Amino acid sequence: MESPPDKQTVRVTILSRPYVLRTAGDPREVEALAASVDDLMLTIASKAPNADSTHIAVLACLHLADRLQALERDLNRLKDRVDRKSEEFAIMLEGLIASAGDH
Repeated sequence: MESPPDKQTVRVTILSRPYVLRTAGDPREVEALAASVDDLMLTIASKAPNADSTHIAVLACLHLADRLQALERDLNRLKDRVDRKSEEFAIMLEGLIASAGDH
């Protein structure tokens, strides 16, 4: 049985607070995600200067959940289009095969 990959320590800062995270993935990806979250939270904080960090974090989570939901809707629409096109191509292919067999 394969052993799990070793986890690496990653230090990031979000909303001026340092965090030490452990990841089995690419530390640069974790750093990039943390930077993105930090940017989002700093943007929210600049628009709501009296909000505490918990309030800012909740607003950031709601924003990210909204983005995720929109992406999931887009993905489902794309899947539906691919399914419809696949069915259309299958019908066309069956027609071509049937007409080739008639010759």
